[in-house]
Amino acid sequence: MVAKVSIGVPVYNVEAYLRECLDSIMNQTFKDFEVIMVDDGSTDNSFDICQEYVARDNRFKLIHQENKGLAGARNTCLKYMHGEFITWVDSDDKVKPDYLEKLMQVQVETNAQIINCVYYYIRNEGDYYLDYTPVYPDLKRIELSGRNAIKMFLLDRYKTYTLWGTLVDSKLYKGWFCSQGVTFEDADNKFKLYLRTNKVVLVPEQLYGYRQRNSSIMKAATRKKTFSEELKLTKNLMHFIEKYTYYMEVANIDVEEEHLYIFEFIDVFFNSYRVGMIEKEEDKQQYFKYIGRYKEKLKRYWNMCGE
Repeated sequence: MVAKVSIGVPVYNVEAYLRECLDSIMNQTFKDFEVIMVDDGSTDNSFDICQEYVARDNRFKLIHQENKGLAGARNTCLKYMHGEFITWVDSDDKVKPDYLEKLMQVQVETNAQIINCVYYYIRNEGDYYLDYTPVYPDLKRIELSGRNAIKMFLLDRYKTYTLWGTLVDSKLYKGWFCSQGVTFEDADNKFKLYLRTNKVVLVPEQLYGYRQRNSSIMKAATRKKTFSEELKLTKNLMHFIEKYTYYMEVANIDVEEEHLYIFEFIDVFFNSYRVGMIEKEEDKQQYFKYIGRYKEKLKRYWNMCGE
């Protein structure tokens, strides 16, 4: 019998947090799910822990592979998912007991193909909840068309760029592939799901626990760097911008309005935020010049396309 929901759990060297993650899934009040765990070449005890859960609960399945990175593990998960809906739980995170129940309830009420919830932080073994009222007035759910959701995606107004914390109709994943070798694989790929969706519902309940830890990808991305180190990450994000713009053009979404959003994103994310990750003042000035040249390049390209 096919499960209603497939939960993808990419696993890599997370033995300290993995049981808490898998317990939070096992204890869901909504029971009709399968769990696809992909051990991405772990060198610690993660694989053995996953085997424990396979032995305890036949809803848990385990695949082992050579290390391909987080995106590669997601792609392997998708090959084995058979549920009507798909959600992701990263293996160092956890979810509330009613995570699936509430997202499925919203899906039934709205018939939406994508339902996003918001998250709270897990830091030093404590849970920290956020004030989402500036984003969700009166903490009420928001419904968007797929086109409007994708237009809102770049600046992440509603905190929805992550693949985790989202319930998605599995039909939207047909032909979808998670790009490997990029730093922020969530933002680089999730927006593609919006292109075919009928409706996106944004739920301001903090049902997903996102763990911040010193060895995480995000921590590595926020330490002080040289110009050349920061440039590697920036080029990944520039590739995302160009891919995002291409998809907007193919979908015939108002690209002139999107161009304004993109320049706002560049100013906010690169010239205000990423430059702060650079240690030396001379490297910061070099970075500003590089971003300025990139903006000029985009302007020339878009003017050519408009002729």
